[in-house]
Amino acid sequence: MTSSESQLEEELLQKLAALKYEYRKDIRDRAALEKNFRERFEALNHVRLIEAEMGRLLDEITTPDVFNAAHTLRNRNSFTRDDGTPLTTATTATMSCSSSTAYRALRSN
Repeated sequence: MTSSESQLEEELLQKLAALKYEYRKDIRDRAALEKNFRERFEALNHVRLIEAEMGRLLDEITTPDVFNAAHTLRNRNSFTRDDGTPLTTATTATMSCSSSTAYRALRSN
């Protein structure tokens, strides 16, 4: 990474921090990001999803467009579990929108 590229990245991180985004050094790859999302989603909704349900949820909320993904995260409030029972979810707006942005970036790799 060149010096100017590194400086630009540092400035972006500072701006995001000023907007109350949290920089998570422990989230370095897709697996860590999905683990964090799952932990937050399950804690927020007081539920444990099986692997198939979590995979389906990620597929349903992930879009190539960051803005649409964030919109989906904010407005989605129901999910049908594999056994057919409905799960009314708490708003995910309290979860970091940067998660959808980072997830989208990792999904495209």
